[in-house]
Amino acid sequence: MKADLIELRRRVRPMLDLSAPRDALAAYYTLYHDPARTHIYIEERGGRVEGFLTVCQTGRDLFRLLVVLRARTLSAARALMQRHLHPRRPYYLVTTLDLRPVVETTLTVEQVQINRIYRLDLRRYVPTLNVLVVPTPTPDGSPRFVIRARGEVAAEAGINWHSPHFAEVYVWTAPEARGRGWGKAVLDSCIAWILRTGAQPLYVVPERNTPSIRLAESTGFVDTGAREFAVEAVRPAE
Repeated sequence: MKADLIELRRRVRPMLDLSAPRDALAAYYTLYHDPARTHIYIEERGGRVEGFLTVCQTGRDLFRLLVVLRARTLSAARALMQRHLHPRRPYYLVTTLDLRPVVETTLTVEQVQINRIYRLDLRRYVPTLNVLVVPTPTPDGSPRFVIRARGEVAAEAGINWHSPHFAEVYVWTAPEARGRGWGKAVLDSCIAWILRTGAQPLYVVPERNTPSIRLAESTGFVDTGAREFAVEAVRPAE
């Protein structure tokens, strides 16, 4: 790892609470993501870090970089975006709700999403076993659990990212396979894998995705009250 990235990670670390679900995604991409695909920029005043911008290449979208923004003030957030995001380049930016006004006035926003952050409550979680679930790791070795019907994937669950503290799950069910409990079955297998690593499972879902929210809550996830403000956006040319 480059010495400058090590130092930048050390300097921004106090702005993140590693035990808090609200900071889990930001902490992963800023502190643990592949150093070769991570760039951190900071805004400081009087020797104090006022904010940071983390830009990452991910497998999520090969044409849209993922950006994490944290700032103590709107002015620091604006400066970070203006100085370090390239004009006309598309980004997927995730930040906190309090920075929404400056994001929407600094960038050209194409799509907005407010996500709820759920964590697994082990007191409400009752694991189930479904013999149809087959472990099918992704090419990079990440866990993935699937159920197939007629040779096609009908339901699958896996992880978006995994830090020493948290792992964010995803789950998908084909429309024609819904209502059979297959989404919960693959999700249960994924949860079991995460728990064996010692991390806490998180489930991040758009506020308006009622079926996904029902699945999360029926599985034992509880709303932490934290919200992500996520946008697909570009920085306009000067």
